[in-house]
Amino acid sequence: MGSLSDQLHFVLFPFMAQGHLIPMVDIGRLLAQRDVIVTIVTTPQNAGRVHKSVTRAMESGHRIRLVQLQFPGKELGLPEGCENIDIVASTEDFLKFFKAANMMEEAVQKLVEKLTPRPNCIISDMCLFYTSKIASKFQIPRISFHGYCCFYLLCKHNIDSSKILESITSDSEYFTVPGLPEKVEFTKVQLPVNQDEAWKEIVEPMAEADQASYGVVINTFEELESSYVEEYRKVLSCPTGYCRSSHALPVIVGALMPYRLLSLRALLDVVEVFVPYRIW
Repeated sequence: MGSLSDQLHFVLFPFMAQGHLIPMVDIGRLLAQRDVIVTIVTTPQNAGRVHKSVTRAMESGHRIRLVQLQFPGKELGLPEGCENIDIVASTEDFLKFFKAANMMEEAVQKLVEKLTPRPNCIISDMCLFYTSKIASKFQIPRISFHGYCCFYLLCKHNIDSSKILESITSDSEYFTVPGLPEKVEFTKVQLPVNQDEAWKEIVEPMAEADQASYGVVINTFEELESSYVEEYRKVLSCPTGYCRSSHALPVIVGALMPYRLLSLRALLDVVEVFVPYRIW
């Protein structure tokens, strides 16, 4: 194990939802096993949900830690203790929750200023778009984490790029998603809630932060949806088709265009990418 000055330091920002929190912690543990210092930033209630998993990694000698910051939900009228999406009781509060989750910029900025050693990389859930500003301010590469699979991402990309919704006049009318390996049909009301106008202030900066990212981690594995992984690889204009056998999460990491599609095991190799940033 190297000295603190020699080790890379990754700071992880999971979104406050189990389907996002658990895989992000798994990524953190795998990085820590590769002799990377890992800091996972979350709220007190969510820290409690993953405390045992992180503690086991720490007891194994890995340099991984949880840092807790207060969730500003009360400022937007959310109930006390509403720190995870599975506690949200209404559609209105659902939007408030996303807004509150992105009101932590000032607290995180103060945290990053004090972190030692200086972070070499941020892995942030795509929902936490404010971390893009943090990454820019401190000149830290930011990788965006998608809790969705390639099927979802390909559907969303093809629906948005084709503008097919502009020709759909009824919420109950089925339409075929263009450009998929199989025939897949949806109605407008079956699409994610973020299609609503009220969500623009969340969705638009989220997309901007995603495009500004160094790369993307996707929560899937190739054997589950190989044809959609392949099609999404084409969307991302990957010239090498770089992919390895996986046991869990394929990863997209690279200079955004072109992307490289990797397995979770290959995520460990990503550590080597950040060696030049040790001088920061």
